[in-house]
Amino acid sequence: MEDMEKMDKILVLDFGGQYNQLIARRVREQHVYAEIRAYNKITVEEIAEGGYKGIIFTGGPNSVYEEVSPHFDREVLKLGIPVLGICYGAQLMAWMENGSVKSAANSSEYGKTLLAVDDCVLFRGIPHESICWMSHTDYISRMPAGFRMTAYTEKCPCAAMCDETRNLYAVQFHPEVTHTEYGRKMLRNFLFYVCGCNGEWKMDSFVETSVTRLRRELAGKKVLLALSGGVDSSVAAVLLHRAVEENLTCVFVDHGLLRKGEGDDVEQTFKDQFGIHLIRVNAQERFLRRLQGVTEPEKKRKLIGEEFIRVFEDEARNLGKIDVLAQGTIYPDVIESGNGDSAVIKSHHNVGGLPDVMSFDELTEPLRDLFKDEVRKAGEKLGIPHELVWRQPFPGPGLAVRITGEITLEKLEILREADAIFRQTIEEAGLQECANQYFAVLTDLRSVGVKGDARTYGWTVVLRAVTTDDFMTAEWTRLPYEVLELASRRITNEIKEVVRVVYDITSKPPATVEWE
Repeated sequence: MEDMEKMDKILVLDFGGQYNQLIARRVREQHVYAEIRAYNKITVEEIAEGGYKGIIFTGGPNSVYEEVSPHFDREVLKLGIPVLGICYGAQLMAWMENGSVKSAANSSEYGKTLLAVDDCVLFRGIPHESICWMSHTDYISRMPAGFRMTAYTEKCPCAAMCDETRNLYAVQFHPEVTHTEYGRKMLRNFLFYVCGCNGEWKMDSFVETSVTRLRRELAGKKVLLALSGGVDSSVAAVLLHRAVEENLTCVFVDHGLLRKGEGDDVEQTFKDQFGIHLIRVNAQERFLRRLQGVTEPEKKRKLIGEEFIRVFEDEARNLGKIDVLAQGTIYPDVIESGNGDSAVIKSHHNVGGLPDVMSFDELTEPLRDLFKDEVRKAGEKLGIPHELVWRQPFPGPGLAVRITGEITLEKLEILREADAIFRQTIEEAGLQECANQYFAVLTDLRSVGVKGDARTYGWTVVLRAVTTDDFMTAEWTRLPYEVLELASRRITNEIKEVVRVVYDITSKPPATVEWE
């Protein structure tokens, strides 16, 4: 991106939680660069020499007092670098400084909680009472020497603490999620009033610096990119095309798992509008053969990822010497595929699904350090049309993760029609801005229905719409009943195999946005 030595940066030390990328994103929103490192992949010496203005200990699923839990060298607290511990990170700070952490037993807190704060630089400009987001089964039962309590809730006597003389701060709640009312202000206070950051990091220079870097690193090399037509691979394609021009070949694998009409749209856009060398591979039969009889979601993703690479290898052989495989991997792909000791939610085909053996010399992922909103900003800088840059996310494995159970051609055709009807219904109602993502899911559930005065036995379709600003957490969208009714009526009337339509009203967490 930019010369790391010449700008402020914050180290986000990853202890295995699922909000680590979100913390980094919140830091970057304040125009301060955040770098994520797994706790077991960096030493105190490297931190001391890294030029960090501050350190954030992240949350995690473990109990700090268990021997197998992730810990870190307590010398990090003696470096003179400000530290903010969040959730598990707060408990770890207490543990490292000889405080006490215990199981909360009947005092566990999950979800929105009323928080009361005392005078502290971290809470500057924040009301005495506000809502925060709690998710913990342990709590700090005794603060370390030199610390004072700065916040509490009804069930948590130490919701925050600090040692201001050493610039050590800890919060039991999650300031990075949108449910914490003043969370972003708390993080901003830490970055600017505690760490002394200047907030000069901007996305504006990403395109120029990336093109320069890619031009240097890929000089004289043939690059093959997996182009799905989604936001991530589209931005990666145009970025790489600007850097290596005719040395880029984009392979669009139409695996037969795309939405209705999507394959033709992708081909037309990139061939005609951008002049990119695009090869379309119609591989539906090939993917369906690999997926035959497979019902386990992770296995589906792995098989699709492997088949993607095999298709690329076949195309590479036809094209001659190909040196580099490029992918549109972004930060959320990485975190949800597991980072270090992070709990794996799901594997993305362009991360966790990569086979162990590849016939390409190199792999380049130019967007790997960006969040979705940052990718969109880069796309706008590259001149990609607004409607493509702001299109809804679509998973790499396509409709395979929106069909529960075995994938068949019949199920794909049913889901394609149901999904098209649902999206069309929302858009004709002018509600496309109300939800950040909306789609249909075909379940493996069949039930009795009545069509044409006769009993029938057909599939159940789930409609899903979510509202979010980061896709790390999401609320189900409150669509009008009449819109849902129209979508349901059209789906059951126009698709004879479907007899039942339901609406998913589960938020993330506990669910994920996608079903598989």
